[in-house]
Amino acid sequence: MAIPAHTPQRTNPLTDLTLASLRTRTSAKWRRYSADVLPLWVAEMDVAPAPPVREALERAVTSGDLGYPAGTAYTEALAGFAEERWGWSVSPGHMATVADVITGYVDVISMLTEPGSDVVVNPPVYPPFFSYLKAAGRNVIDAPLGEDLRLDFSALEDAFRRATSGGRPAAYLLCSPHNPTGVAHTRDELEQVATLADRYGVRVVADEIHAPLVYAEHDFVPYLSVAGGENGFSLMAASKAWNLAGIPAAIVIGGRAAQAELATYASSPHHGPTHLGTIAQTAAYQHGAAWLDDLMAGLDSNRRLLGTLIHEHLAGADYRLPEATYLTWIDCRPLELDEDPSAHFLEHARVALNSGPTFGAGGEGHVRLNIATHPDIITEAVRRMGASTHLG
Repeated sequence: MAIPAHTPQRTNPLTDLTLASLRTRTSAKWRRYSADVLPLWVAEMDVAPAPPVREALERAVTSGDLGYPAGTAYTEALAGFAEERWGWSVSPGHMATVADVITGYVDVISMLTEPGSDVVVNPPVYPPFFSYLKAAGRNVIDAPLGEDLRLDFSALEDAFRRATSGGRPAAYLLCSPHNPTGVAHTRDELEQVATLADRYGVRVVADEIHAPLVYAEHDFVPYLSVAGGENGFSLMAASKAWNLAGIPAAIVIGGRAAQAELATYASSPHHGPTHLGTIAQTAAYQHGAAWLDDLMAGLDSNRRLLGTLIHEHLAGADYRLPEATYLTWIDCRPLELDEDPSAHFLEHARVALNSGPTFGAGGEGHVRLNIATHPDIITEAVRRMGASTHLG
């Protein structure tokens, strides 16, 4: 008689830490606001480090391995993870390391375009898309998402046409999966992007930092894997999925037709990653998949819990179950809380959320809520938010 294989009991990393222990943290999430505020804003997760990551960092610190990064272990680890997780074969030779994802996409766009060039984005979108591109001397053109929060190809084509009309090279900074909406772009959608980009001569740079955080019923599709994506660039990092923002590192990946440009970038002076960042992310990619699976199960439960709580306490608000990320997008316009509901919830509910208007067009009346925390904290936060709408 066969003995059934032992299946380890799944644990939820989001329930390991208490509110009291979280309040001892000194990072931005827990120190920006006073102690009576429940912080559900910035993209930090309320988790202990994944054991393989913690062990790798402990070894480095104990041995004094605190110098500069070297070798190819980091890029090889991402290549192995991409093959295993997404069925995508990408060579470490098609990669270059960089300090962080924002530095990477600003560097690449600066290489592909000129001062004054247009860069297309899809608002509502991650606020640094606007601020860092403008600081780099680029002009931002909006191609707003549709009412369904997915890419609007009519708007995108119009933006590409306008971006290239002046004769300067143009780029498209694609957020995939999308922050803040949690949309996981499909292969068909990304192929349409590639077709339009080729038609108008627009270079696509994909911020794919949330790539590992896609729920089971959806797929992450690397932009460089789609037909027509060969001359694009991708930026990837393990920092969001394994909560490693404090020790940054990232990887620039060039498509098959962009290798000459990637080589130029790799050989040019640019800020590289931290050594501890590469150690931590290498461990995450190589040995952190089981922990990530447990995390995604916890996040899946939390995204569904949030829907129930909104129905019970914020009836009228529009919340769509995210397909990816731990960042959720809530339309509070039916609650009539003015253009920036986050200000109301901070003042009257003592809950900190991200301000919708900072995400650009389409953000008015919305908030972004981070569900990567203990479900009890989400429950109390939404209960407070609901109570605050009845004040007066």
